[in-house]
Amino acid sequence: MDRMTNQSANRTRPGADQPARPQAPWRIEFPYHWDVDDLVARRELLHLAVYTSGALFGVTAILAILGALRRPERLPAVPIARVSAVPEGSALYFTYPGPADQAVLLHLPGGQFVAYSQKCTHLSCAVYYQPTEGRLYCPCHEGVFHPVTGDPIAGPPRRRLPRIVLRQEGDQLYAVGREA
Repeated sequence: MDRMTNQSANRTRPGADQPARPQAPWRIEFPYHWDVDDLVARRELLHLAVYTSGALFGVTAILAILGALRRPERLPAVPIARVSAVPEGSALYFTYPGPADQAVLLHLPGGQFVAYSQKCTHLSCAVYYQPTEGRLYCPCHEGVFHPVTGDPIAGPPRRRLPRIVLRQEGDQLYAVGREA
């Protein structure tokens, strides 16, 4: 009876007596085998994703804490110009804090002095003072900054110009640091 069952089963499968021919790749219904699928389970993948996310969060938190604990850099006091040498409504270009760092000193109407980095916050082009328009202007992308505050008022820049802290001793102006 057992032999009869095998013979009838072989008759129901076409080509059971013949060796299996390799199928064309486009005829294979699903080219991955179940035993290969067991290499990484869903739970293992989820564990990997959670641990990786936690590690990235931890590293980001450590970097944020280290950035907050960093001491501000001490910059030297550099003489810029005499107050009498810069007429009201004009600008003086100088370097601060290093020889490659361009800056601009403005003598605003009303006698107020302000200084900014001359590097545009959009793409680091040079910023120039236009006294007739009463603005700091970046010709690269037509960025405009307010001369009193350094805030962007037109164009693509979104951040204000870095301000340079000034100190006046008698008739001499000194650059003594930068504001964040």
